[in-house]
Amino acid sequence: QVQLVESGGGLVQAGDSLRLSCAASGRDSSTYVMGWFRQGPGKERVFVAAINYNGDTTYYADSVKGRFTISRDRARNTVDLQMNSLKPEDTAVYYCAGKRSTILVASPGRYDSWGQGTQVTVSS
Repeated sequence: QVQLVESGGGLVQAGDSLRLSCAASGRDSSTYVMGWFRQGPGKERVFVAAINYNGDTTYYADSVKGRFTISRDRARNTVDLQMNSLKPEDTAVYYCAGKRSTILVASPGRYDSWGQGTQVTVSS
């Protein structure tokens, strides 16, 4: 079982930047595909971004492409989400997730491990 702990959420204004971090631990966690998802109030959990085990392949939702960047540090076993030009519609609880296979996918059901989430609030 892989343990994931998110940090870095907070309250910012529209146009600001914020960086989320996810610390992974557990057997084989450094080989997992890692993803970020978010869930707004009264909404379903949706895909934001994913990255493969060595960080050379990434995948983004259209809504964040060009504004968010996912990266990973294999030595520290962390995955970060740099969020720029934040909009009020980015307000959500952001979750880090991991999956064993090598394929980057957007479906939450395909991920095996989840963090507890961190709140991001963007005011207008």
